[in-house]
Amino acid sequence: MEQRPTRVRIVDAARDLMRTAGLARTTTKEIAKAAGCSEAALYKYFASKEELFLTVLSERLPQLGGLLGTLAADPGGRTVEENLTEVARHAARFYEQTFAVLASLYAEPQLKQRHDEAMRTYGSGPHKPIEGLAAYLRAEQRHGRIAADADPMAAASLLLGACAQRAFAWEATPDRRPPDSLDDFASAVARTLLRGLS
Repeated sequence: MEQRPTRVRIVDAARDLMRTAGLARTTTKEIAKAAGCSEAALYKYFASKEELFLTVLSERLPQLGGLLGTLAADPGGRTVEENLTEVARHAARFYEQTFAVLASLYAEPQLKQRHDEAMRTYGSGPHKPIEGLAAYLRAEQRHGRIAADADPMAAASLLLGACAQRAFAWEATPDRRPPDSLDDFASAVARTLLRGLS
């Protein structure tokens, strides 16, 4: 049986450890051990834990950035409501899977500061999806499919904020599950937001 490539093992191990222990508590030493390689081998592929985290986000979690970029470049085809529903579905899944990873950062201010600095260096951060969704909504404005006086940045913040809040709010309940399905939530959020944009 052929063993998976070292880089794949590292990214998978990082994803699993970050999801269970959080980003703050996961060390490169633990990731390397779980991947069955040395810490030096890990650094052969990744310059830092932050770069590895970004790789986990882009390769192992639901993709949000790619969807938003595609919609901003070509918003046609489906209705605005269908597009916003798809964004909400992806965003809710993304935040649900990253909430535990990122929550631990807020308990350690110095680590969060280092993480934020690294995200700026890599041109990434939690504001990027908001900017991407706002760009899509501006494209829809140019096509006349949403009101000219609508505020794309505010609308993007509302939709993505609702998706992030869904991951946060229901985590503390006994079932750790929202009362509605992901599809019902996504369509309700999109429909409600669209009323304000129309």
